[in-house]
Amino acid sequence: MKRVLLITDGSCLGNPGPGGWACILRFGAVKKELFGYDPHTTNNRMELMAPIQGLLALKDRCEVEITTDSEYVRQGITVWIVHWKRRQWWKKNRPVRNADLWIELDELVQKHQTQWAWTRGHADHDDNNRCDWLAQNAARTQTSSWSDNRPHHKLTHDLGAGYLPPKPQRGLFDNLELIEVEDSADPG
Repeated sequence: MKRVLLITDGSCLGNPGPGGWACILRFGAVKKELFGYDPHTTNNRMELMAPIQGLLALKDRCEVEITTDSEYVRQGITVWIVHWKRRQWWKKNRPVRNADLWIELDELVQKHQTQWAWTRGHADHDDNNRCDWLAQNAARTQTSSWSDNRPHHKLTHDLGAGYLPPKPQRGLFDNLELIEVEDSADPG
């Protein structure tokens, strides 16, 4: 089974406001950077979008080590999700926020063998710092790593009781091969 490193980050200019997400996939010496934006979102949604898009990029079942600086994402997918699923996506007296993305992330995680790691944001993790820069830049400039520069993954807000999100698009990167990207200092 291929071993892949997935480093993720999300950003939001205002909360809510324009947001960006980014991830870096590493397989041996190969590195792929992906990033995207949403014109009106929250920081937590962008933090979730980064691992979702990274996992969607994988064609085969892999052993994936996912590094995030978001305790919300790490704790949510490894601890809290068990309770949310048992309670049918309710937390106390309200629906779980971002349930559509949690459901999608959970489905993607089930397809791989995953390990989750946390790193302090804005610290000494070069790939996390690069993801932070890419996510902020995507939010600021509303650009993505796709050639058509469209916002990706229609985000859903205000979930109600019994909400079941539409099936996520699969194979977004089916025809995309991992390419080598030169390591360089952040241009900003």
